Amino acid sequence: MAKKTLINDIHHIAIICSNYERSKKFYVEILGFPIIQETFRTQRNSYKLDLRVGVNSQIELFSFLDPPSRPNSPEACGLRHLAFSVDDIEETIIFLKESHIDVEAVRIDEITGKKFTFFRDPDNLPLEIYQR
Repeated sequence: MAKKTLINDIHHIAIICSNYERSKKFYVEILGFPIIQETFRTQRNSYKLDLRVGVNSQIELFSFLDPPSRPNSPEACGLRHLAFSVDDIEETIIFLKESHIDVEAVRIDEITGKKFTFFRDPDNLPLEIYQR
């Protein structure tokens, strides 16, 4: 008998950015994530921006003064990348390129046969789009 999981879903993913206004523009104006709430945290002199992703998930975008850089290697311990499902990968790639965002060549997932590719946010965080 399989053990019942206590986890229902992913609630949010937290991202720390180096330039709040630039990252806010990227995630809100380019990627189109609706703002749930924007909070300025006076004690930390930083913002927390809650963004809706799909039906049940959120991105929490944090600004901190002088955050350390992300390790360069994609295989460094920790979060490797964030993936978003899309209905039409080609249409999404065209939109990203028209928004002056570099997109890698499309690959095929050898296990699922689905198309996917990567692009980067303003802080070089690898983001994936994956054909639904």
